[in-house]
Amino acid sequence: MSKAPATTPPTTSPAPSDSYFAEAAKSLSAAKAEIERIIIGQSSVVEHTLVTLASGGHVLLIGVPGLAKTLLVETTAHVLGLSSNRIQCTPDLMPADILGSEVLEDGEKGRRSFRFIPGPVFAQLLMADEINRASPRTQSALLQAMQEHTISAGGKTHALPSPFHVMATQNPIEQEGTYPLPEAQLDRFMMQIDVAYPDEQAERAILLATTTGKPEKTKPVLSAKELLKIQELVRAMPIGEKVVDSILKLVRSARPGPDAPSFINEFVSWAPGPRASQALMLTARARALLDGRTTPSIDDVQALAVPVLQHRMAITYGAQAEGLSKTAVIEKLVQTL
Repeated sequence: MSKAPATTPPTTSPAPSDSYFAEAAKSLSAAKAEIERIIIGQSSVVEHTLVTLASGGHVLLIGVPGLAKTLLVETTAHVLGLSSNRIQCTPDLMPADILGSEVLEDGEKGRRSFRFIPGPVFAQLLMADEINRASPRTQSALLQAMQEHTISAGGKTHALPSPFHVMATQNPIEQEGTYPLPEAQLDRFMMQIDVAYPDEQAERAILLATTTGKPEKTKPVLSAKELLKIQELVRAMPIGEKVVDSILKLVRSARPGPDAPSFINEFVSWAPGPRASQALMLTARARALLDGRTTPSIDDVQALAVPVLQHRMAITYGAQAEGLSKTAVIEKLVQTL
């Protein structure tokens, strides 16, 4: 009787060392401090932006004009050492204006062939300014890029640079001539970050910094290669069962049904899917890393619940009639759980 062949136990990659965690945390903290030298009074916005990028996700920035959303994107790209392009979205913007197009060229011996000219999407950090002003056809052109990090043109698939992130801005007030983003595209954004007005002290600092002397300049703190290593580290971070349970309970309780709190059934019309749970898992780890910790806590989940969930759910007309917002519903859910 022949013996069964010996099997080799599967190998597992070694856990990152504490020194590696400390180095990554120090780099992220330095990047945050460098960005905040330019983006004054928006510490939470800067933190959430870095957490999203360290998690490998895309950012949707929502705020009225003049709150430095564009400056935040430009500063972040420079500090993180990423190549960047900007798209100013308008109703007449076409998909080819973003993705690129093929042109017919005359070659040797009179032969003609098509050559693909890459569009602005071929950058490590793409800014889509006022994304809701682009037509649905153009918005959908970004969908494959955001999810697959590739685009299709002329029957061929082209890989985008790595890392690849989209930071889109949106004006919440002026809605004439705009096209609301479809739920499928909203779900591709890891976070919706609301940019609020700065407080009086911060606005005073902004006035003095921007109207006297020469504008401040930033210096690169990270590189694209280092950011990729941080993203790999975030995915390798250990996470406790209690934290995983809290993520599942939070996301699943936000869905109307027999197991949901009564106010969720009353005020929520559609709710987050599994991609929200994935986003909370990654961003909770990235927030812990930015804070210098090697594992996330339930506090990280609670702190990120609003920016991760708010664009992935809708409230009923009854909730709006009572003056409730999605933020208020999520905060109440967090307190309930």
